[in-house]
Amino acid sequence: MTQTAIPYIFMRGGTSRGPYFRRSDLPEDRDRLADVLVAALGAGQSINIDGIGGGTAVTTKVAMLSVSDDDWADIDYFFAQVSVEEKFVDFKPTCGNILSGVAPAAIEMGLFQPKGDVTEVRIRAVNTGARVVAKVQTPGGELVYEGDAEIAGVPGQSAPIQLSFMGVVGSATGAFLPTGNLRDAVQGIEVTCMDVAMPMAIARASDFGLTGYESADELDANRGFFDRMEAVRIEAGKLMGMGDVSKSVTPKFGLVAPAKKGGTLAIRYFMPWRTHPTMAVTGAQCMASCALTPGTVADSLLDRPEASPADVVLEHASGNIDVLVDFSNGQEFKVNSAGLVRTARKLADGHVYVPESVWNGS
Repeated sequence: MTQTAIPYIFMRGGTSRGPYFRRSDLPEDRDRLADVLVAALGAGQSINIDGIGGGTAVTTKVAMLSVSDDDWADIDYFFAQVSVEEKFVDFKPTCGNILSGVAPAAIEMGLFQPKGDVTEVRIRAVNTGARVVAKVQTPGGELVYEGDAEIAGVPGQSAPIQLSFMGVVGSATGAFLPTGNLRDAVQGIEVTCMDVAMPMAIARASDFGLTGYESADELDANRGFFDRMEAVRIEAGKLMGMGDVSKSVTPKFGLVAPAKKGGTLAIRYFMPWRTHPTMAVTGAQCMASCALTPGTVADSLLDRPEASPADVVLEHASGNIDVLVDFSNGQEFKVNSAGLVRTARKLADGHVYVPESVWNGS
């Protein structure tokens, strides 16, 4: 036998896609684990021809699940962002879209038993410590994927998956505002550095000479903008206490502009070296919090909701994403929780194979 077989479920979670594994079916050593994921997804080549990756950052994501030993959680969710063109794996961030598939995947794997017509699964995001309650449709105790929920960026309709995120403030840096400021001047660009579910540097599109309504393809073709944005992102990462982030996908970068289609704010989100075709669930929480917080770069771009909870509608490159934010706005702004509706679908299952020279399974 020249290859090692690893059981997996292939799922779409939100607007992302990738393999879901049992953590116990993969090596414990982090370096060996990275090698296995690189081989499984075919990282290091633009279309991932020698693996099951899809040639984009939203299709080279990995979820690893286990029964949690945390007193609060049912399932531990360990995330990995596998690079497309480099043989590199980033274990620092989490992904809310892939998280959308965690509860159904856990049920499919037998890690959690459905209970009643709606099953609640408490999930701990291992990478960041965030706690998420997922509610999935299980009529008669049977998991279903068909339904009438729609999300921008995914064709058709599916069963809704309700996600409630808690403990997301400062999940990566330990602070809501990692620099201590609502705004910082970085390389001549005014940015808000914020950490809610995902550490981000957020700027006004107009400060880069953009409208904020450009398509993902138009932005990806604007390499001058990307070069300038990356310089700002790297310096912002240092200011946020994250060190040298030149090889890390965090902090992510976002642009804001006035809403154009009746939403709260127009946004564009970067992964960070390409434009996200839709919007990340984690990034949506951070950008919604930026929209709601007085004094950020979003000031003057929106009519800020004042009552909590607030339904923040973010207009992204493929449609809208709604974030329901529960917050307190006393002496200082405080995010209590954020909720979104996503969908997921099981696409395939079986085994993915990696060369024994990468890992022999022991």
